[in-house]
Order: sequence, then C-alpha cells, then structure tokens
Amino acid sequence: MKCFKISLIIISLFLLCTASFLSAEEIKENEDYIKWLEAQSMLHEAGLLSKEVSGKGVQWQYPYAEPQTEKVVETASVWFTAYPCSTITAPGETILQVFGNEELWKTFKTIGIQAMHTGPLKKAGGIQGYEYTPTVDGWFDRISLNVDSAFGTDLEYKQLVKTAGEYGAIIVGDVIPGHTGKGADFRLAERGYKDYPGLYTMVEINKKDWALLPKVPEGQDSVNIPADTVDKLKEKGYIPGHLERVLYSVPGKTGTTGWDATGIITGTDGKERRWVYLHYFRPGQPTLNWLDPSFAANRLIAGDIIKTHLVLGAKVIRLDANSFLGIEIKPDSEKCWSEGHPLSVISTDDIAWMMRKLGGWSFQELNLGLKEIKEFSENGPDLSYDFITRPAYDHALLTGNAEFLRLMLGLMQSYKIKPIQLIHALQNHDEITYELVYFIDFADEEFSLNGKDITGKNFRDTIIEQMHTLATAPRAPYNKLSGNGLCTTYTGFCTAAFGIKDPYSMTEEQINLVKKGHLLLSMFNAMQPGVFAVSGWDLVGALPLPADKIKDLLADGDYRWINRGAYDLMGINPAAVSSPDGMPKAKMLYGTLPEQLKDADSFVSQLKKMLEIREKYKLALAELIAVPDIRNSGVVVMVHHLPEDLGIEITAINFGRAAIHETIKVPELKNLKAFNLLENNHEGKTSSAGEFILDLDALSGKVLLFTAEK
Repeated sequence: MKCFKISLIIISLFLLCTASFLSAEEIKENEDYIKWLEAQSMLHEAGLLSKEVSGKGVQWQYPYAEPQTEKVVETASVWFTAYPCSTITAPGETILQVFGNEELWKTFKTIGIQAMHTGPLKKAGGIQGYEYTPTVDGWFDRISLNVDSAFGTDLEYKQLVKTAGEYGAIIVGDVIPGHTGKGADFRLAERGYKDYPGLYTMVEINKKDWALLPKVPEGQDSVNIPADTVDKLKEKGYIPGHLERVLYSVPGKTGTTGWDATGIITGTDGKERRWVYLHYFRPGQPTLNWLDPSFAANRLIAGDIIKTHLVLGAKVIRLDANSFLGIEIKPDSEKCWSEGHPLSVISTDDIAWMMRKLGGWSFQELNLGLKEIKEFSENGPDLSYDFITRPAYDHALLTGNAEFLRLMLGLMQSYKIKPIQLIHALQNHDEITYELVYFIDFADEEFSLNGKDITGKNFRDTIIEQMHTLATAPRAPYNKLSGNGLCTTYTGFCTAAFGIKDPYSMTEEQINLVKKGHLLLSMFNAMQPGVFAVSGWDLVGALPLPADKIKDLLADGDYRWINRGAYDLMGINPAAVSSPDGMPKAKMLYGTLPEQLKDADSFVSQLKKMLEIREKYKLALAELIAVPDIRNSGVVVMVHHLPEDLGIEITAINFGRAAIHETIKVPELKNLKAFNLLENNHEGKTSSAGEFILDLDALSGKVLLFTAEK
C-alpha cells in the first residue's frame, strides 16, 4: 500500500510538471481512475491470491513433475461439457444454480456422467471508461478472476462443487493462458502503468513512426494493421512479422493480420503513446507475453489457477489454445514462428506443474500435429483434447469410408500417443475442426487413400473438399463454414451425412437415422480408453440454429453461434424460448433427459448402456493393442487389452452403407470365446490363429468381450 501511495505521488508530480497543466480536479480524477482500474485488474488480484500459496505448505503436498493421466481417468472418465450462455434456467434461477441442481446430478449419476466441464464462467469483455463492455468471444476474453454475475456467484460455484462431490463427481474449469479481454489490465498497459505493459505482446511505436500506422476509426479503440505495414514494422525491429496462420478469419474476407494499433493514449506519466499489439483471435483479445522480464503474464495465470482450484474448488482446468504462447522472428521468412514454439511447451508445462503442485490436474486444447501433441504432453497437461481422430471419424460417417480414421489410429500408435491420454469428445462450443495440421507439416510425404498413394498436401485437400461438399450447401444449407471447419451441431452433421436437406421438418424415420449416426459417433468415442465427453447439445439432439434467427450474432461472419442454441436438459422451463443470455432455443430431436430415460430406445438410454459397459469393464483404463487391417473400407476395429485380467475388448464400427461379413485376424485372440456386450449374447469363438468372423450391419457397431473358456 505504501508503494502504491508513493507511485500516485510521483504520477501527480509529473502531471503537474507537464505542459497540459491539468487542474487539481483533473489530476484527482486521473488518480482515482487508475486506482479503480488497478482494483479491477487480474494482475492485482493474482498478487493477493499468491499470498495464500507463497511460503505455505500447500505447495509441497503433491508430486507435479509428470502427468498423472491414469489418476484423472480413474477419478472421472465420463464428462459433461456445458456451455453457460446456452443453458436454459427456471424463472429467477442462475446458470450456476441450474448446474448445481441436485436432480440434475442424480440424473447424471444414472447416465454415468462423472464430471462437468462448465466452460468459461468468469467476467469477460472489456472496459471503456468506467463502463464494462460485453464479451466478444463467448467469455473467452476474460477480464476478471471472479465469476460473472450473469452466471451467478462465487458462492454458487462452490455449492456446485459440493453437490457434484456428493454424487461422486468433479468440476472442470478453465484458464485462458494466451490472451485476455480489453479489461482493466489492458487499459493500464496502454497507459504504461507499472509492469502492466509486460503482460502483453505489445510494442510502443516511436512517435516519428506513427505515420506508418493507420488511423483508428471513430468509435473503435484499435485498428487492424495492413500486411505491408506489418512488413515495415518488422523491418524497423518493432515486431516479429506475420503469423503462420491468421486464426480468426471469415470466409471470403482477406487481408486481416494478427496485429492492431491503438490510438494515441496518454500514460500515467503524461507521455502520449501509440501501441501495436498482437491478437491471434479477435482484436478484443490481446495476446499475453510469456517471456517478459516482469513475468506478469505468468503471475496473472498463476493467480487464475489459485482462484479456480483452491478457492472455487475445480479439480481440473482446461488450457485454451495453449499452442500460441510463444512467438519469435524467423530469419529469411516473412512469417514468424508463432505456433508450437518451445516457449509454448515450457509455458504449458509451467501451468500443468502449478496445477498438479496444488493438487489438481489439467487438459489442453491443442490442435497441432502428432509430433507436437507428443511433445506438449511429455511433462505438461494430464490429458489432451482428441483432435487426432475427430476429423477422421467425422469423415468416416460423411463418406462411409473409414480408411482415413484407420490411418490416424495407426499414426497415433507410431507416435506412441495412447488413447488414454485423450479426451474423446462429441460436440463442443467451437466448429467441427478439420484443419488437418499434421498433413500441412508432412505436405510432401506420401499417404494411402482409397488404394492410391498421394502427397500429404493432396490428401488434406481431398479430405477438406469432401467434407465441404458433403456437409454444406447446397446439400446441407443449414451448416456453415468457418475459417477452420464446419459450424453445426452433431445432429446437424448427421443430417448432412444422410443427405437430409431440411432437418427442421424430418420424418420419424429420418430422425431415427440421424440418431443411429449420432450413436455410432458416440460409440467410437465412448468405447475406447481415456475420457469420453458429451455436450448438452448432444444429449438433447440439438439442431443448429437457423442463421436468420441470429443475424446480429453472425454479423461479423462468426458462424459458430449456430452451434450454440439454448437447451433445457431437465425440462425445468418448457415455456422458455431462449436462455437468460438471449440465445434462442434449439430444436431438440431427442427431448429432455427424464423423458429419454423412460424410453429404452432413446439416444440417452442407449448411451447409458454403453457407459455401463465402459465402467464395468474398466475400458477407460484399457490399452489399445491393435487396429487390424480390414478389407471393407467402411469398417474400423479397435482391439483393447482390459485391465485386471478382464479380457480383450473389441470395438468394431461399420460406417459403411452396406452390411459386411469378414474374417479378422488378431494374434492376441487365439482360442477365445466372444460375447456381445451390447446385445448380451454369444458371438462364437476364435481360431487357434486368432481369426474371428465379424458380421456388421450397415451403420452399426459391436462391443465384443473375448475371454478364455472356463
């Protein structure tokens, strides 16, 4: 406090000496505003929170160097992924009260769900003057370490953790290590206050070079820098250059860079400045600097970890977009090293270590190649989101051809990435991504597709073209493209796979076909080791929102909002037409959870049956031992060795549109009897060579247990 008073005195004296000769009243207003901003800032709160850990025994109670994957999976291997602003509440109820409802957790336990990933809940958006501005990216532009009052209170979050614990479940939270919103921290950084500029990848531009910077349009606080200006600023030594990819891109819009310039900002020292700052995503999401002498970003995120885990009680945290934590100039290249940098690996390790050191765990959203996923996982987060097989099983359902999926499973094995390390998820808040980063890295390598050898570049181009053709207009006009993939729900995806042009007026037969496809995707994800995650949109069978219902949200070209229709899991407010945040209610094909649990043929009841098998045979802890070669292109077979001598399990799925009859050979299956766990009947025996006859109807799957004869 003494240091703060001294700094205010220095600021006041400097301002009195400037040519502007501010009045005493104006000086007091400036002092009060800076004091208010600092009180709102995350860096300030992080400093207070650190006192609860620094010099305390809580730091030394848990091992933290190595990932604890099996412990996480043993604790909770089936997760529900929520999206707060899409959650329908009862009148007068907060989102967190809905999340913490005891009836919901009873239902989750019945289904087999053991964790809830809440999605980002902390205050987001920006600050202009004393006014808060709304989020620009679905609460992924955090400006506070406190729960946003739009969702509830810190106390309600703690009650959610308590209620979940009573039903044997845990809560999964988020940290966003790559950027913040334009809140108090950024406003203080713009003013050159203390070490706040060290938080961000931002550079003060010398006044003699301001002519290079574009003018900030009226009503905006920054402007995107044209590509040629990025080159000039790089030449002058200000910035490292163009990003490898501009991540937030709108189809049809070109010329956007990852750099913005501010207007003229008067600092707390009276100096006028213009800054250039980095944003991988939207301009309202300035990028943090993980290697600044102040280590301010490291301190801020450490505070967020302490608040999320030790104060609020989340057991696991998600690292959003953690591949973008390091950036470096690349000699003889117009583009800089901006993805998968070693600093990103080390910074990710730091976050994972801090969480484990305090008794929690973490998982990463890392959409890179297999080599990088392996590297980031060596000492880092305990789990990784499965971006490896996700585009491949989507492609399998769309085309009826599983060769791409078998290739990716084989590559996983060659890189020694085990399925237990992954979160195999259905829908999330983003688009269905199929950037296929691995094939960018190996553009000149040859891969086999449909019996032909083609380069990685041609392989990637072929897959993407097929995905676009089969899943969007004119075949499926309700689905939209983003810069990174397909914007839709998984029911919307399945309707496209089966050529249904109008999902909003389907027949009962068509709905059942969509459900069949959706259950195949669920089977692939749920019946393998690791964590299985299912969203609210999946559970109720939400269709994508018609674009004309949310024109305002789509005005900037971000079509991900069609994925995010509101849903009512428990039927607590049948009359609601939107969530409290104003998100229109999606059409739900399957109905509420209580309704579905009364129907043995419903999506949720059939998923529940899979999860019971998964739990009984400890499939989450199994080891993938083989992905056999299959003559039929539509089929994928995964062979798992179950723990505790429970036997060998096979998940076999036919994405094809015709029945198959094929002999598969797996040496580990010699002289074993087969039992169909879903149908509860015997399926014959294997030969002394490990051969087994596999019969699968079109668009069907089997879960088979192989054990020795008794």
